[in-house]
Amino acid sequence: MDRRHLTILTGASRGLGRAMAEQLLGPQRLLLTIERRPDPALAALAAQRGAQLEQWSQDLSEPLEAAQRLAHWLGELSPAAIASATLINNAAVLPHIGPLQSCPADELSRAVRVGLEAAMHLTATFLRTSDRWVAEYGWDGPRRVLNISSGLGRYPMAGQAAYCAVKAGLDHFSRCTALDEARRPNGARIVSLAPGVIDTDMQEQMRAGDPAGFPDKGRFLQLHAQGLLTPAHEAARRVLAWLDRPDFGDPCVADVRHA
Repeated sequence: MDRRHLTILTGASRGLGRAMAEQLLGPQRLLLTIERRPDPALAALAAQRGAQLEQWSQDLSEPLEAAQRLAHWLGELSPAAIASATLINNAAVLPHIGPLQSCPADELSRAVRVGLEAAMHLTATFLRTSDRWVAEYGWDGPRRVLNISSGLGRYPMAGQAAYCAVKAGLDHFSRCTALDEARRPNGARIVSLAPGVIDTDMQEQMRAGDPAGFPDKGRFLQLHAQGLLTPAHEAARRVLAWLDRPDFGDPCVADVRHA
């Protein structure tokens, strides 16, 4: 039986997520993408490369629903057909830029649900199911969870309370989960990785912010003007290379720029 490397990727519709999805496609991989809408171009590329791709249109602001769907899907897989299992929590939402009290309640809630709550539920589901593979089938493939964090999770910025809090939450939940997994036989390895400053739609939102509520707007305008934003395809290459490191998981909280 041919064994495939299973990768689950959230937020694959654009930017870094789309670039990672494209680079992950290959004949030895089973790739599940969870995004707002399926991408016909990605499906065509998968067929061209002989890759097994499944795309879900799933609203991650309903994290319990997403986790239940993932649990059912993983439960239908044969562990004997899986060489390794990786979850990449990449999905994020940038809510209104400005002081916390100016952020609409629905945007604030969506940012936390998509960026942090969904990541925690999906990680719990991924670990729970793969734990069962280990216990019931003696599966011994490597398990990895990669959370896409941000420098803003480690450095405070005015006008970014919600986004900074979500990314800080990713970092700390990764640290705690890594401690739990280190105590288990064949435990998963966990990393929360800042991917650098990337040329994405989110950067455009930053540059369009109102300086009255976002005093650091000039910094983002300068990064763009000086050509210091990393193209999404290059950022994706660096992030995926991190997954292949023999020391993946040490450190648990990392930055691609500190490789």
